[in-house]
Amino acid sequence: MAPPRFALIDRDGTIIQERHYLADPAEVELLPGAAPGLRKLRQLGFGLLIVTNQSGLARGYFDRPRLDRIHARMADLLAVEGVAVDGIYVCPHLPDANCACRKPRPGLVHQAVAEHGFDPAQAIVVGDKPCDVDLGHAINAMSFLVRTGYGKDFELSTAAHVVVDDLPAVAAYLGGSRLAAHT
Repeated sequence: MAPPRFALIDRDGTIIQERHYLADPAEVELLPGAAPGLRKLRQLGFGLLIVTNQSGLARGYFDRPRLDRIHARMADLLAVEGVAVDGIYVCPHLPDANCACRKPRPGLVHQAVAEHGFDPAQAIVVGDKPCDVDLGHAINAMSFLVRTGYGKDFELSTAAHVVVDDLPAVAAYLGGSRLAAHT
């Protein structure tokens, strides 16, 4: 049996609306098309893992229980749309902390691999910032830059394998069997 394949997906600006250091669960709002895109990725056989930098923890803008409520709210909104994620991996450190887990470093992916048993090079990485694209390169995975969130700002300056409008476009690309060209 082949190992499972996973989509490693950024949270803010990719699945939910970008909010400057989102600290209020009531402000969690799915991006248009996010749930259908995730649902289609699941139908294509991908597990769904969220990989997110959350320096607001280290900055004191919110604490871990508040972050857990934010993620519970996001999970509830996705569940209404028939989507469940397999895990959420969070880097709580400041950008200059030199930790192993802040994207684009692969520490969060290593945690996910230990828990889910997949080959990171067979994953896809999806996000709206260069750190997401660079994470894909760090683990030798196919990277997608979405134009949601901050994606439009980085469209011309990243080395993403594929640039698309949003999560449904990622699923459409992969559903068109273009993935075989990368692997």
